[in-house]
Amino acid sequence: MALYASDVSRRDFLAQTLLTTAAGWSLLAPEQGRAAEAPAGELRIATFRFDVTPPKGHSCCGGWIKPIEVVDDPLEAVGIVLLGAGKPIILCAVDWTGLLNEAHVQWRTALAQGAGTTPDRVAVHCVHQHNAPMACLEAERIVAAEGDLPHIVMVDFFNQCLDNGRTAVEKAIKQARPVTHIGTGQGKVVGVASNRRVSRDHDGKVLAMRGSACKDERLIALDEGLIDPYLKTVAFFDGDQKLASLHYYATHPMSYYADGRCSSDFVGLARKQRQKEEPGCQHVYFTGCSGNVAAGKYNDGSPAARQTLTKRVYDGLVASEAKLDRVDLKSATIAWKTAEILPPPRSSLHAEMIAQQIATKTNAVVNRNRPSYMLSWLRRLEKRIPIVLSSLHIGGVKLLHLPAEMFIEYQLRAQRLQPDRFVCTAAYGDGGPWYIPVKEEYPNGGYEVSVAFCEPEIDDLITAGMTQILS
Repeated sequence: MALYASDVSRRDFLAQTLLTTAAGWSLLAPEQGRAAEAPAGELRIATFRFDVTPPKGHSCCGGWIKPIEVVDDPLEAVGIVLLGAGKPIILCAVDWTGLLNEAHVQWRTALAQGAGTTPDRVAVHCVHQHNAPMACLEAERIVAAEGDLPHIVMVDFFNQCLDNGRTAVEKAIKQARPVTHIGTGQGKVVGVASNRRVSRDHDGKVLAMRGSACKDERLIALDEGLIDPYLKTVAFFDGDQKLASLHYYATHPMSYYADGRCSSDFVGLARKQRQKEEPGCQHVYFTGCSGNVAAGKYNDGSPAARQTLTKRVYDGLVASEAKLDRVDLKSATIAWKTAEILPPPRSSLHAEMIAQQIATKTNAVVNRNRPSYMLSWLRRLEKRIPIVLSSLHIGGVKLLHLPAEMFIEYQLRAQRLQPDRFVCTAAYGDGGPWYIPVKEEYPNGGYEVSVAFCEPEIDDLITAGMTQILS
C-alpha cells in the first residue's frame, strides 16, 4: 500500500520500501508495484469539472510575478472517474502552475474522498500555465512567518478548491455511463514545441536558451531540437457516443505571462474551443514531459502569437481525433500500477543557508520565495514521504503519470519501453522536485539544471519506476 499522509512514520515507510542507503534513495519493492488485471467489460466513466480561478490579488507562479488583477478566462480542474475496475480511478488536470508536496497529497486525498477510493488511485496533474497559482503549503507557512513576503497560496481559497473537488466528484459518479470502447489517435502539431536548450558549445554545455517566448533571431533560427511533435488522444465511448477525450502534448503552455491577467493560455483556450464544439464529451488536456520544451522558436510573446499557437494546438486536437482506432472492451483488461521513489536531494541544498536567504529582507522576492520551495522539499525528504508514479493499463493503452518538470527524454523513453503499445505521458504531477533533467544533462548546465532539486540519480529511479509500472 502506498503512503500519503504527511505525518507518516519512518518505521512504516521503511517497512514498505526497498532501501538503498548508499545511494540515498528508495523504490518500492517490485511486488508492491504489481496490480491484478481485471476485465474492462464492466467499466463505467464519470466526468467532472470545477472552477479553480483564484481571487484578485492572488499570487501567480510562486509569488514573484505580478498577482492576479484581471481574469481573461477562468481556470478549471477537469477530470474523469473510472468505475468497475476495483476501487475508483481518478485522472484530473488542473489549470495551475503546480501542486507541490503536501498540496499535491491533499488534492489527491480530497478527490479520493469524493469517489470513495484511495489516494494511490488518483493522478492529479497541473497544465502549468504561469498566470495561475503554484501551491505548496509548507512554502506558504515559511514565507508567512517572515511577515513581509507575498503569499505562495491563499489557504482559504486552496481549501475551498478541495471542497469543490470532493463535491464535483461525488456528484459525477452518480451519473456514470458505461464504457464499451476506447479509441486512440494522434495528430502532428506544427509550429508550437521547440527545445529550449539548443545553443551549446562544442562540449555540449548550454550557452543560451529559448524560453516560452523568444525575440533573439539567432536562437529562433536554430532547429526545433528534441521534441515529441505528436498530440495523442485516448477517447472513451458508450457505443457510438464519445464520452471523454484525454489529450496529451508536451510543451510549456505559456505564450506570455507576468502581466496579472489570469488565463489558461493557448493550450487551455484550444481545449475550451474543442469543449464548446462537443459539449457532450469531456475534453481533458495533460501537459507531457516539457521541462526543456517550450514555444520559443514560434512565439514572440505577442497577443497575436497566442492566437496562432491556440489555433495550432486546436488543429492538433482535431487531427488526433479524426481517425480514432476503436477497440471493443469486452475482451480487454484494465490495471492500475504504482511505484514510489524517494530521490536524493541536491547536495548543494543546505537548510540553514536556505533559511537565511529567505530571512534576508534585502534579497529580491524571487530570491526569497523560490528558496522556500527548496526548504519545503528538504523537509519533505526528512520525513521520507515518497513521490508516487502511476500507470493505467487498458487494452493496448498505457497512461503514465509522472511528477514535476520532466525533460522530454523521459516521455520518449517511456514510448521506447513499450513500442507496441499506445503510451501517453502526463507530467507536472507532484511538483516537489521542480525540474527533473536526464542525468546526462546535469554537466551541461542551463536554467533547468540550476533549479533541479535532486541529484542525477533521480533519472535511474524514475526510469526503474517507469519500467516497472509500464511492464
